[in-house]
Amino acid sequence: MSSPLTITIAKRTAETAAQLAALGRQTFHDTFAADNQPTDMAAYIEANFTPEKQLAELHDANTVFLLARMQQQLVGYAKLRLHSQLGLSPDKTPEERLEIERLYVLEDWTGTGLGAAMMRRAIEEARQSNCRAVVLGVWEKNVRALEFYRRFGFKVIGEHAFALGSDIQNDLILRKGL
Repeated sequence: MSSPLTITIAKRTAETAAQLAALGRQTFHDTFAADNQPTDMAAYIEANFTPEKQLAELHDANTVFLLARMQQQLVGYAKLRLHSQLGLSPDKTPEERLEIERLYVLEDWTGTGLGAAMMRRAIEEARQSNCRAVVLGVWEKNVRALEFYRRFGFKVIGEHAFALGSDIQNDLILRKGL
């Protein structure tokens, strides 16, 4: 019997963009609303999770979205970016690396192993793309995510500012060699 979980590469369609926008809004809100001002959350969500913005991201040649479905219901996604400069100074030539820009699952699926399955798939995508490393940024106050990434062997290599509306927050930059 096959698993009810599927993780596939997203199609570059308006329908997929609308699904990503809705899922992105919900998962970002569920993850961060309790710790941030409503006006900052609203500004960030409106700027980053519209169907138009998602469609543009889907059509970026260096971006891949992974969609996780459980019995055909969309329950999580990851946004991956090839040739990432995250954590590098502008004068450095990047090694072949993949950035996990987003990895989110619906709140009901947190702690079920879905995030781990998506992370394994993201790392597999990096290897298939001949990347030497995977990088990501994570809010320094997101303890649960930091522990999750550490379990996969990510280590802090730096930090950078992240604008959530008018609130400038500190993200840690993590790296895992392959």
